[in-house]
Amino acid sequence: MSSVGRDRSGYRLTVPGKRRGFVLDWAGRSDVGRKRQVNEDSVLVGPPVFAVADGMGGHAAGDRASAAVIERLAALAANADHGYLDIARLDGALTAAADDIDEIAAHIPIGAGTTVTGVILAMVDGEPHFAVFNIGDSRVYLLVDDEFARITRDHSVVQEMVDAGLIDELQAEDHPESNVITRAVGFRESPRPDLWMLPMRPGMRLLLCSDGLTKEVDDRRIRRYLTDGGSAAETADDLMDAALAAGGRDNVTVVVIDVAAPVPRPGRESAGTLPHSGGTAS
Repeated sequence: MSSVGRDRSGYRLTVPGKRRGFVLDWAGRSDVGRKRQVNEDSVLVGPPVFAVADGMGGHAAGDRASAAVIERLAALAANADHGYLDIARLDGALTAAADDIDEIAAHIPIGAGTTVTGVILAMVDGEPHFAVFNIGDSRVYLLVDDEFARITRDHSVVQEMVDAGLIDELQAEDHPESNVITRAVGFRESPRPDLWMLPMRPGMRLLLCSDGLTKEVDDRRIRRYLTDGGSAAETADDLMDAALAAGGRDNVTVVVIDVAAPVPRPGRESAGTLPHSGGTAS
């Protein structure tokens, strides 16, 4: 398990060439859960990239696979322009991570890989956006103006069955093949991320999470926690507690990001460490 970054509130994001900006708060949590011995999730929090990766391929390989993609994504931040990143550079980072993972798994017959989902701060036509990307069945949710939506689409056998009308969303939650994914970073294949562009606006709340959350806490309850009015850190804690209380059968990772308009006077900034079970922080 690898964790990069730390919680923060009051981060001021400017818009180049314009007399306005945004204030971001964020918090990340990762836990090994109640049943697993090793945390194979990894997490990155801090602009311009926020991401969650869920490794596969056995204890050591899954841990290293998720860490590899997070470390490649973290390296992108060094070349950010005014806090934003060229989204075209994402493919290169994911390809490099896939090569790293294939090297890690060179002597593992089943191979190794990881899901990854996240957001990148990017400029589109002079306006700031969240570029949401996804490979696998980790997810990104959006809450804005009291409207709640899942942005990402799972790359899984069960999702394909839902799309084909063979089962409904309720049946999908407990389907025996719910862990079978159709895309990943690694397994000796080229990564193929889906991408969505969300214009940044005050009042947005984003949730990034591994399936250790969504297999324990359904979308209805996730929405309730996101709308309860807690801070990013409090909401991340509540979601983690809910997943563990429901059984914690898998590793659980959550990242909550809030967007606000800046206040006229300078706000206070505070920072805290990113709690996690296992691994090291960079």
